[in-house]
Amino acid sequence: MFSKKQETTKIDRDQRELIEYAQLRVKEKKNLFRHFVIFLAGAILLIILNLILDFGADFRPLEIDWFVWATLIWFFFFLIHFLNVFLFKSFMNKKWENDQLDKLVAKQKNKIAKLQTKVDQEHPIIEPTTTYTRPNTPLNS
Repeated sequence: MFSKKQETTKIDRDQRELIEYAQLRVKEKKNLFRHFVIFLAGAILLIILNLILDFGADFRPLEIDWFVWATLIWFFFFLIHFLNVFLFKSFMNKKWENDQLDKLVAKQKNKIAKLQTKVDQEHPIIEPTTTYTRPNTPLNS
């Protein structure tokens, strides 16, 4: 009776996909930044453990301190994370997946059409030229 008409904003499917993709990218970049901060804090902690507290001082493979190896391995994982977020996700995104899917579907449709024409040529359907019609005669004649 006295209700106000509420306007609802409708977001079409493409806009929703763009928003979801943007939210996903922001989350990935946020996680990458978090990984970088943890990497820096962890590397500093490893340096303090080794140089100041003398933890693992006797373990020196190839005459290099162990914290260098641990930091290099951790940096390798961070580099993979970085490349995944900024390089691979940028050109292998949802649009790329949809394009690849469309290409494969078109290729399959093309193959099916070729097979259908081959089947039609090898086994043509013969159309009957005349049809038999029964005369309208009574049964008890």
